Amino acid sequence: MASLRQALRAAAFRPLPWRLQLRPLSTPKSPTTEKRVPYQQTLKEGKDSVGSGPTRPLPNSADVVVIGGGSLGCQTLYHLAKLGLTNIVLLERDKLTSGTTWHTSGGNVVSCETSRALPHIRQKQEEYGSPLGKAYAIESHVLTPAETKALYPLMNVEDLYGTLYVPHDGTMDPAGTCTALTRAATARGAQVIENCPVTGIQVRTDDFGVRRVAAVDTDYGSIQTPCVVNCAGVWASSLGKMAGVKVPLVALYHAYVVTERIEGIQNMPNVRDHDASVYLRLQGDALSFGGYESNPIFWEEVSAKFAFGLFDLNWDVFTQHVEGAIKRVPVLEKTGIKSTVCGPESFTADHKPLMGEAPELRGFFLGCGFNSAGMMLGGGCGQELAHWIIHGRPEKDMYGYDIRRFHHSLTDNRLWIRERSHESYAKNYSVVFPHDEPLAGRNMRRDPLHEELLQQGCVFQERHGWERPGWFSPQGPAPILPYDYYGAYEHQPHEDYKYNRLLSNEYTFDFPPHHDIIQKECLSCRDAVAVFDMSYFGKFYLVGPEAKKAADWLFSADVHKHPGSTVYTCMLNHRGGTESDLTVSRLAVDPEASPLTPSFEGDGYYLTVGGAVAQYNWSHITTVLQDKKFNCQLVDCSEDIGMISVQGPESRAVLQEVLETDLSNEAFPFSTNKLVKAAGHLVRAIRLTFVGEMGWELHVPKASCVPVYKAVMKAGAKHGIINAGYRAIDSLSSEKGYRHWHADLRSDDTPLEAGLAFTCKLKSAIPFLGREALEKQRASGLLRRLVCFTVDKKVPMFGLEAIWRNEKVVGHIRKADFGFTINKTIAYGYIQNPEGGPVSLEFVKSGDYALERMGVIYAAQVHVKSPFDPDNKRVKGIY
Repeated sequence: MASLRQALRAAAFRPLPWRLQLRPLSTPKSPTTEKRVPYQQTLKEGKDSVGSGPTRPLPNSADVVVIGGGSLGCQTLYHLAKLGLTNIVLLERDKLTSGTTWHTSGGNVVSCETSRALPHIRQKQEEYGSPLGKAYAIESHVLTPAETKALYPLMNVEDLYGTLYVPHDGTMDPAGTCTALTRAATARGAQVIENCPVTGIQVRTDDFGVRRVAAVDTDYGSIQTPCVVNCAGVWASSLGKMAGVKVPLVALYHAYVVTERIEGIQNMPNVRDHDASVYLRLQGDALSFGGYESNPIFWEEVSAKFAFGLFDLNWDVFTQHVEGAIKRVPVLEKTGIKSTVCGPESFTADHKPLMGEAPELRGFFLGCGFNSAGMMLGGGCGQELAHWIIHGRPEKDMYGYDIRRFHHSLTDNRLWIRERSHESYAKNYSVVFPHDEPLAGRNMRRDPLHEELLQQGCVFQERHGWERPGWFSPQGPAPILPYDYYGAYEHQPHEDYKYNRLLSNEYTFDFPPHHDIIQKECLSCRDAVAVFDMSYFGKFYLVGPEAKKAADWLFSADVHKHPGSTVYTCMLNHRGGTESDLTVSRLAVDPEASPLTPSFEGDGYYLTVGGAVAQYNWSHITTVLQDKKFNCQLVDCSEDIGMISVQGPESRAVLQEVLETDLSNEAFPFSTNKLVKAAGHLVRAIRLTFVGEMGWELHVPKASCVPVYKAVMKAGAKHGIINAGYRAIDSLSSEKGYRHWHADLRSDDTPLEAGLAFTCKLKSAIPFLGREALEKQRASGLLRRLVCFTVDKKVPMFGLEAIWRNEKVVGHIRKADFGFTINKTIAYGYIQNPEGGPVSLEFVKSGDYALERMGVIYAAQVHVKSPFDPDNKRVKGIY
């Protein structure tokens, strides 16, 4: 058998066929269907061949039909059965594990990434692995090179600073796992039917115009069901098309090789080398290794008949992994190759799975797109998905995996899916720096001020398709260029790419080189005035005869105030968790309809939500309206209205020259809104802030955004007005203690835990979604609480740092930033009582705290109020 070095040399002298084949990113050869791989003991052995018909008769109906017999399908079936459902069916077109599960290289399980408490965390940098492990009682150790060598004698450690060692990481047998799961599920009454391809999904439209799952069709009959779970892996998109559901994933070739026996490798840990983008997994007395290259091969035409198949390994693509593996474990250079494995895997645009109920079709759930990590994530995700199906939502926060995170304009765009999925694959093992941004799939959604701000040096951030201002560079425009696939597939890499260079400057866990620029934006807002383009925010109208009923139920605060009022509120789920925080403005009926004043009967409300989660909010509200059958409409006007926020002590003086209305505290109090003229254009001015200063938001029709913005900048010139971006917003709002949804506020955090009890109308008798859960929690006491910390030492923190209280770990940081006004690091995290009791304010204030960053512990002060302007004087205009 050839050694790896020989294979490397052979590849060097061969032409590069992938460069010819993949100009349009096309597929290579047909799969090899009978290649030996590790875990050959799959469920195909001893079974009848495909085409002999289903292994058992189809039932007429089922409560849930799971489609796909891989890791996720088997896990979901098992957890549904464990939760008490018996009338459930798993349909597999061939045999269990025949798709991608059977050829996985041992189901690598990484403890620090798969904690059930934080299933969304995929933190790559080793420096944060140890503190996070401490927060979740996962044994982990940061080792020196010498300690690493003692643990793994065959490893080259000459170029290492250190390693993260997690003793309880390991592997699992894919086929054995799926067998055990399906046996346990069928013992509880579930049915598993193989050799039964699905040919269609029947859909019905109910009396309210809502599309719902009705049945699953096969060549052997139909199963009536209200619920289908798409666990079809790389075939999930095809299954989605049968139901009119978009499943944004692509199929890529992923390969690994298995070596001959290696003396001394037995009982060694698995290894991941992020710099080389390679993994090495123990395979008995051998190693299997592979990685994630920049030129993966797309499987263009996904075959519906592919089962227990493999592709021929393309050595020209795989060579870089050989080099990386030999560098890390030099003995591999003279080791033979026992087998090669190249099979299809599904990858998604943000390298996170696709889970939850599809927004296009009620009762159609997704459990797919696991980016070659289905075995590792299957247990926790299958459990949460089962809970989701039965109880209406998962137990833990799953926003990062929820299919509703994607706007329809993105799931409709195959180029965006392709580019972003390629980049997520190529950067799978890249170190995740705090302020990195994608280069793929950019400029998909641009607001009316985009070109204006670009010319002023705006460095944009991407949030679910939107380009939003991050910060402003004095070096001038830094346009985002078309995706170059990192030079793969004969694409010419961009030379002197300014935007990419600015991003690269931030590839650090220290303060970035332009830290002083962010400081200037923040202090200008605090000392004078700054303008923020927040046009990417979601903007919805909730109108109709039963809009008040809907608002009472949806929103935790009482938003039915007088027309012209604006209320900060939360939306909750039935467990009391926070699905969103937003502002709701009560509308007056206006006979003249316009983008700012829709026509409606009954009541009307204007909703403003964070742009990164706007689609998620839209789907949550829509689902509640459908379930409660409220007679009202939700209208998305996000693309039609821009949003310019003017904040700071001089904001009133600036805007008084632009707005045709009195801006005094008496005439225009905080948390109110008016329709006014701005430089001759009608706008909705709302006196609000997200940075802790006096200020107004101007909600402007799209066509009027540029002239209104220019009028604001002209009026503000003598007051020192500057542009500022979201990097400044993050710092300023952290100083003020404002919450960021899905940072320090998530769907498994209640408003009581997050310090937002004031947003809840618990003193009223008005029912609202989540009220019962909050009342129960309030009566029993809080078992955790969000607290603010400051660190006097000027040290960067970004989240995931361990929180120490009286020399015990009591939680981890959710969100951190540097506060330029107070000149300290600010961090927020939830703490628990290690003894298991309630976390009272006295408990919080009585502790001695420290935060651990990259193995170094820093003394911290705890705050029960905002460390900046705790009395809210500046918000009220008192300076």
